[in-house]
Amino acid sequence: MSRLLAIRDLGTIAYSDALMLQRRLADDRLSGKLAADLLLLCEHPPVITLGRGTKESSLPLDPEALRRRGIEVFEVERGGDVTYHGPGQLVGYPIFDLREHREDLHWYLRQLEEALIRALATFGIAAERNPGYTGVWTKGRKIASIGVHAKQWVTWHGFALNVTTELSPFDLIVPCGIPGVVMTSVEKELAATGAQGHTGTGEAPEDRTSGDAGQSAARGSRAGDSGSAGLDLSAAAREAVVRVFEAVFGFGAVQRLEQLP
Repeated sequence: MSRLLAIRDLGTIAYSDALMLQRRLADDRLSGKLAADLLLLCEHPPVITLGRGTKESSLPLDPEALRRRGIEVFEVERGGDVTYHGPGQLVGYPIFDLREHREDLHWYLRQLEEALIRALATFGIAAERNPGYTGVWTKGRKIASIGVHAKQWVTWHGFALNVTTELSPFDLIVPCGIPGVVMTSVEKELAATGAQGHTGTGEAPEDRTSGDAGQSAARGSRAGDSGSAGLDLSAAAREAVVRVFEAVFGFGAVQRLEQLP
């Protein structure tokens, strides 16, 4: 098993650039040029992506109509149906060699779900799987989407966690091809509780650091500064995801990269 998880936060990046980068890094991981598993974190300007399983009914508006609204559209090789990416959403692209973990894509999808469930627990959000679907839900609402691709057991594409995301663009599609699905975000769920957090430890299993980060972000939200609270919440979500990925996938260390190899 790979002992090191490399992390690179790309900030806000155009979807097309991130897609080309993933493909290049996956080839590098496959060839051995990239020696360790890598998790890319980023946000995208508004974009809709169509996975291999996209149904015609999942995209009520044609791509040109979406582009006139300022939303790019891409057909990609990942599994799954249609989804939306936009500001305030934490997108993660694991470039993992599953030969160093387990050669099983179903196992990998469940691990991604588990990592997101644990990350959300640090904010006091009780998240869960929805039998028959891939992704993460809370109280019947979908909070995170997952769609992956693999070549010779090296993965790319990944997950999208709604943190402070404006949710109305999801109304332009049938998210993940699930009629009637209701999308939500970390920010919306915390606001709905009225407590912006919870009274427990704030810890994911085996993860005190990310729990503290989640509670700090919740306190920032209670302070009433919506701009800084949104930034704090996004930063806390990033930290929580990194910590739980380290635990769930059994990495021995994390290295944050200033630039990519």
